[in-house]
Amino acid sequence: MRYARLFAVSLAVLLIGYGLIAAAEPTVITLTQTGCQFLEPEGKDHEFKTQAAADCTAINKQNGDERLNASTPLELKPGKYIFRVTNQNVPYELGFYLRGTDLGRLTLPKVSGGGLTTGQTQDYHIDLKAGSYVYSCPLNPTPDYSLVVKP
Repeated sequence: MRYARLFAVSLAVLLIGYGLIAAAEPTVITLTQTGCQFLEPEGKDHEFKTQAAADCTAINKQNGDERLNASTPLELKPGKYIFRVTNQNVPYELGFYLRGTDLGRLTLPKVSGGGLTTGQTQDYHIDLKAGSYVYSCPLNPTPDYSLVVKP
């Protein structure tokens, strides 16, 4: 029985490798950044005018907690994802940072990167495990939006 399972797994790996059967495609999650925020969790564009990250630090100090409390957490199942992030209109370089919270910060997968200039879209690949995460942009300081992964 053990050899039959090993054979089946080996055959599946070969078939996927040669493109004869398809591996599960990652799910694409689209996120849009404007000044000091991601549009999707907040549900609207606050139309903050920013020229530098310091502008967002000041704006978030005034209303970031209130906006975060009103935001919609993202709920997903474990699996492979592509977070497709667009810099809609921010006049400086942005990035994306998704990581676990609390102890999950040490044990859960994370993804990050920068180089997202005005009008550009970039993909961030991750295989999410069950747990609690946050995502944000440290270069366009946004709140830490909630993401929960449950089976």
